[in-house]
Amino acid sequence: MPPDDATGRSTVGRVTTHSPLPDPVVRAPAPAPGTGGLVDRHGRTATDLRVSLTDRCNLRCTYCMPPEGLQWLPKVEQLTDEEVVRLVRIGVEQLGIREVRFTGGEPLLRPGLTGIVAATTALAPRPEVSLTTNAIGLSRMAPALADAGLDRLNVSLDTLDRERFEQLTHRDRLPDVLAGLKAAKDAGLTPVKVNAVLLRGINEDDAVPLLEYCLEHGYELRFIEQMPLDAHHAWTRGEMVTAEDILARLTAAHTLVPDVEERGAAPAERWLVDGTDLTVGVIASVTRSFCGACDRTRLTADGQIRNCLFARDESDLRTAMREGATDAELADRWRIATLTKLPGHGIDDPSFLQPSRPMSAIGG
Repeated sequence: MPPDDATGRSTVGRVTTHSPLPDPVVRAPAPAPGTGGLVDRHGRTATDLRVSLTDRCNLRCTYCMPPEGLQWLPKVEQLTDEEVVRLVRIGVEQLGIREVRFTGGEPLLRPGLTGIVAATTALAPRPEVSLTTNAIGLSRMAPALADAGLDRLNVSLDTLDRERFEQLTHRDRLPDVLAGLKAAKDAGLTPVKVNAVLLRGINEDDAVPLLEYCLEHGYELRFIEQMPLDAHHAWTRGEMVTAEDILARLTAAHTLVPDVEERGAAPAERWLVDGTDLTVGVIASVTRSFCGACDRTRLTADGQIRNCLFARDESDLRTAMREGATDAELADRWRIATLTKLPGHGIDDPSFLQPSRPMSAIGG
């Protein structure tokens, strides 16, 4: 007989979720100029750097941008390869950055990607270096990225249905994405993680097939709640597929048990699947925010520091760098930008305003 809880109701297929992390409290004073890492006024320290290498993308995902695309950054406004590497080096050598994730747009479109990765993995202390990609072109580039020292990557994939993929992305490229996933695994860029966003009325039915595909192929699946970062500002919370919606679908087909491994600053709540050590994660950025443990700082493709994905303000490092600022001066500008980080993203606040830049221009 299945186990019952104190009320006599069956517990089969039910999930115990983790409580949201608490809001941060002030724990330490800000460091003096010229010293310390990236510490905000709420005591959080940023050690994870997300670097957008381009705002361009070869897909047109409906939750990100319109079918006709966006007005891309002029080349002169984008950081050069040397400028990217310089700022990453300052972050690693002077500011305590220990993880670097290259994003976009689509970072595989950046011609100098492998050189940037190689220069980053050559830094001391060596950071962990990863990549977020849609995997188009990855089947060709995976070996070179592995040779450059890339540690692992995340691939965005929202459906396994070819027609639905084209509906979501306005491109018929699903076979390329699946080939890219295989190439990454074959090149040793593991663990290969898959990021999926479910949209109400479009690809909700893909939750279980995506999980079963990833379990079969040894990929780690992470569902991400749709966030208000679309270019056309059409996001509404009422239409969002929530973490609870996702878990309800998954537990209809599989048994999930919370992973007891310490979560730390990781954004995903993880569950063990069907009594195995295989996991599925849910990143509940909206409904169960993890701002209290955030350890991220972001550098856009045009050299702006963002201390939060949802920040309304940015700090310009590109202009200062091109006007001759020293490494120490750029590091201090970065520290100052970090100090103003808010305790949370504020999506639930009535005064919340969506960032003017879409995700493709910010970098995830």
